[in-house]
Amino acid sequence: QVHFVESGGGLVQPGGSLTLSCVVTGNIFSIYSMGWSRQAPGKQREMVAHIGSSGSSIVADSVKDRFSVSRDGGSNTVNLQMNNLKPEDTALYYCYTNLIPEGSRRIDEYWGQGTQVTVSS
Repeated sequence: QVHFVESGGGLVQPGGSLTLSCVVTGNIFSIYSMGWSRQAPGKQREMVAHIGSSGSSIVADSVKDRFSVSRDGGSNTVNLQMNNLKPEDTALYYCYTNLIPEGSRRIDEYWGQGTQVTVSS
């Protein structure tokens, strides 16, 4: 099994900052990539940031001047630093990972339960 602990969400005023963290644990052979997606009410889920095992990362154009992603491979942790938050950033933020579980030869994708970010004055 794969377990997620997502933290850092909450209510913040426009212009504020939050850091989301996600720790992945369980019966894991190897983690290849990690990242964050978000889903706002009534909208489709969209990728926010993705980081590979080498540290190379992609951040969505819509937020790349305000958000950054980092990863601690030793602790299977991925962080999303969000600055200058805007009301349109309000969404449920999901952590995900692509990994090979122990005893498997296949890379599978796993998703956390999400952490709510609300940007409002």
